[in-house]
Amino acid sequence: MTDPKDDLRVYLQDARDVLLWKLDGLPEYDIRRPLTPTGTNLLGLVKHLAGAEALYFGRAFGRPFAGTALWIGGDAEPDADLWARADESRADIVGLYRRACAHSDETIASLPLDALGRVPGAPKETTLHRSLTHMIAETQRHAGHADIVRELIDGAVGQRPDELNVAPHDPEHLGRVERAAKEAAAHHP
Repeated sequence: MTDPKDDLRVYLQDARDVLLWKLDGLPEYDIRRPLTPTGTNLLGLVKHLAGAEALYFGRAFGRPFAGTALWIGGDAEPDADLWARADESRADIVGLYRRACAHSDETIASLPLDALGRVPGAPKETTLHRSLTHMIAETQRHAGHADIVRELIDGAVGQRPDELNVAPHDPEHLGRVERAAKEAAAHHP
């Protein structure tokens, strides 16, 4: 029989690992450059999740994380958590994320799943179970963004560098998908 809290922790850690490997081997410009009209970039996703971990497992449960501002509310620039300033190094942001995750893991280990907390600004209390579920979804969502951004940068895909978890595609695959889209648009305007 498995431990439900451990199952949740394993899924959260897996998503964290996926997110961080998307930075591996890329030059500074590529981890920072915006690749969508909204500015989505790899290092910004990591920075955002550092703040989310600090919020959902730190402040929410009375264990403030002494490593970062949360970039939420106050006089922070809108979306300040979704990109890295030139003076913020990769090592600093990745280190911050790792420390926030370690702090979160201490919260998770020390509390039962039904422990109550309150996310600042939320209308009601939440449980550790709900915070874990939220952070798994949040981290997986942003790991998916990172997957697409990384593919746009250099074509690297998959969940891990040694475990692609995607089918290999022959050079004609993209053409087949494009032709199907055009045919469908012609038949279903």
